[in-house]
This record gives sequence, C-alpha cells and structure tokens, in this order.
Amino acid sequence: MTTIDGDLWLVVHEVRLRGVVPSGEIAEETVAVLVQSGIVRHDARGVRITAEGRDRHTTWARLDVGSDAEAAAQAAYQRFLPLNRELIRVCNDWQVLPGGAPNDHRDARYDWEIIDRLRAVDERAGPLINRLGRTDARFSSYRPRLRSALKRVDNGEHEWVTSPRCASYHTVWMQFHEDVLLAIGGDRASEEPV
Repeated sequence: MTTIDGDLWLVVHEVRLRGVVPSGEIAEETVAVLVQSGIVRHDARGVRITAEGRDRHTTWARLDVGSDAEAAAQAAYQRFLPLNRELIRVCNDWQVLPGGAPNDHRDARYDWEIIDRLRAVDERAGPLINRLGRTDARFSSYRPRLRSALKRVDNGEHEWVTSPRCASYHTVWMQFHEDVLLAIGGDRASEEPV
C-alpha cells in the first residue's frame, strides 16, 4: 500500500466531497500517484475516488476520538442540523413554486424573498462554520466559499443557489455537511428525516 502525504490527502478529500473532479483540475503527476496507490481512478467525467480510497480517506478524515477538535465538530454538527433542515426548505422553495410548478424565476419578488431567507440561514450558520474553521484548518474554506456563492446570487446568477454544476451555495453546504460527518464518524442515515 502506497503511503501518501497530507497535501495529497487534501486532494483526495476534494475528490471525495465533490464526487468527481474533471480531468485537468488536478495536476497529472498528482493523479498518477493517487491512481497508482489505488485511491482514485479515471472515468469518462474525470477523477473519482475508489472503494479502497473511500475507506482510507474515511480513516484520514476522522478526527481523533475524544479530542477537542472532535468535540468542536460534534457541537457544530448539532447546531448545524436545524439550519440544514431550514436550508433544504429554502432550496426546495427556490426550485418549486407554491402549488408545485417549477420556479422559472420570472417572479423577482418571490425570488428575493427566498434569497432573503437564504441570507438569514447564512448569517446564523456563519459563526459556527467560522468557529469550526479555527479549530481545524480543513473547514476554513467553507465560509468564504458560501459567501462567494451568495454574492453571485445577489448579482442575479440564479444557478449559484442550487446548481450542482458549480460551487453553488447548496453544493458547498452539502460538502460542509459531509465533511463534518466524516470528521465525527457520523452518517446521514442516522439523521432525522426532513
């Protein structure tokens, strides 16, 4: 089994959280080392993690049991869950109008009401995300990424609310959620349904 260092684990972490990273976004030499170690593989869409890579990454991503960092992540997770339920409702309302019709975004008033709700969730989530970022550096990029997505939404770029094709607010939020679960050894199956 090939040993990889911390910087390479950060690349694996990115691949795991994104699901697939398009070819060319990661240096070829890095991909070659990770492929050789059995952690990632190429497919038609890019680079994705293997089953072996997932297992090894899960071990790397888990914070030390009983550590202060794990306690901070557990506390953040508990405060995150109600915000997550709220964000899911916001995203649903962004995509679907009352009555079930898809939101075509022609009603600016409706959209701005949803964006205001998104902003309110963001303001409440900010302190817990920042605090966790100060506890463990791997969480430090989430707050700026969420703020960047929200700024693009404010500039009228609708896809930056929920699109899976960009680092939309919802996409980054889901990555944070998954990252915290990995850190504490949790899984979504144990969460209460929304």
